[in-house]
Amino acid sequence: VYDNVLDANYDTLVWSLQKNGFGNLSIVVGEVGWPTDGDKNANMQYARRYNQGFMNRQRAGRGTPMRPGPLDAYLFSLIDEDAKSIQPGNFERHWGMFYIDGRPKYQLSLLGNGNGLVPAKDVHHMGKKWCVLAPSASLEDPQLGPSVGYACDHADCTSLGYGSSCGGLDLAQNVSYAFNSYYQVSDQVESACKFPGGISMIVTRDPSFGSCQFKIMIKSDSSGGEASTKTCLTRSVAVLLLLLMCYIVL
Repeated sequence: VYDNVLDANYDTLVWSLQKNGFGNLSIVVGEVGWPTDGDKNANMQYARRYNQGFMNRQRAGRGTPMRPGPLDAYLFSLIDEDAKSIQPGNFERHWGMFYIDGRPKYQLSLLGNGNGLVPAKDVHHMGKKWCVLAPSASLEDPQLGPSVGYACDHADCTSLGYGSSCGGLDLAQNVSYAFNSYYQVSDQVESACKFPGGISMIVTRDPSFGSCQFKIMIKSDSSGGEASTKTCLTRSVAVLLLLLMCYIVL
């Protein structure tokens, strides 16, 4: 009797391999996890519950009815992928256990000793500046739609969907979120907050609302600019990947 989809899917593969003469072939689960945003069923609580439950089962040595013993599997994923295809759904960009700045999204005990995930060190954010809809801008402005479309085409707006962390914003806040996402991914370059008709402006007061966080880009330890920021991100990801390797389930 199966009480979860993971076991059922795993043993479906085991059965298929056996029927084709490969019953002893090793199986590696390349991705197992739960998204934290982008859908009404994707949130921190569900992600922590699922991933912690999976780790607890691994430590207990529980396998499946057809293959007892711990599974060979990889938790998915370390950080979010803000440029990933969203064809399957907006949640595809939100599988990370860490924010892009290396902070854990939720506490997860990988080794069962009560210790949670450890944040990355020496990560610094850019200035406390956000790009938002100008108070003087009209929501009827014909430039508004194309501007939001452009911003979301070049940045990540998937948190604005129904049931997501920013799904409760009003229209003006939605526009501001889109503008800021583009502004931050552009490394806070001033020109990235100059949408047509003066409908945008840079502010120093955090426009975050409730569960919706208006993010600030992280910076490198060298000169500013797109190339240096990408270098910083690459280095941060590399460090976090090395840390995660210590916890890969074998």
